[in-house]
Amino acid sequence: MTGEIALGGVYMPTLLLLALIALILSWAVTRLIGAFGLYRFLAYRAAVDLSIFILMLGALALIVPTLGIRL
Repeated sequence: MTGEIALGGVYMPTLLLLALIALILSWAVTRLIGAFGLYRFLAYRAAVDLSIFILMLGALALIVPTLGIRL
């Protein structure tokens, strides 16, 4: 997962693009957790939200190269 992606002539690192995708996915997951009321079982909501984002980013960083998607 090395390299950059060109968006309108501006080169951006692929990790930044993956972080934006992970942010959107983690937002959706936290909304689902909130909708089902599962936050009441957790002590620190902010730590859980950060952990979900880190897990999503790590999963994307591992999955994207194996799928053959060239970013």
